[in-house]
Amino acid sequence: MEPIAYIHTDFPTKFGLPRQSGLVEALEGQVVFLPAYSKPEAFRGLEQFSHIWLIWEFSAARKQGDWSPTVRPPRLGGNTRMGVFATRSPFRPNAVGLSSVRLERVEPHTPQGPVLHVAGADLMDGTPIFDIKPYLPYGD
Repeated sequence: MEPIAYIHTDFPTKFGLPRQSGLVEALEGQVVFLPAYSKPEAFRGLEQFSHIWLIWEFSAARKQGDWSPTVRPPRLGGNTRMGVFATRSPFRPNAVGLSSVRLERVEPHTPQGPVLHVAGADLMDGTPIFDIKPYLPYGD
């Protein structure tokens, strides 16, 4: 997979980030697309949705070598080992994250191309975005 965009937030490092999207609704970010994906028609109709899914890479949590089948989640005090698939740990076989964020607005024509303004994001500045999808309340 290759990134289609990067998010810009006020968090240059992972420290201080909320553990989950939506926990701090006031956090804002802008999703800026790479030139190959910044065609305004690709965003037609997106403004109809209140929320979107961001599919992204845990770029600050890349592990070298083998993955571990268990992790120590901070919400359990870091003392209990859980299976990685029973957690939302960034240390996964594939470092892919999924966040539901509120879509504040779509700005289709900027010098950078289309920009999505979002709120409630739990991503650090510069996180690569692999895809976006509309949030559908009846199914999500």
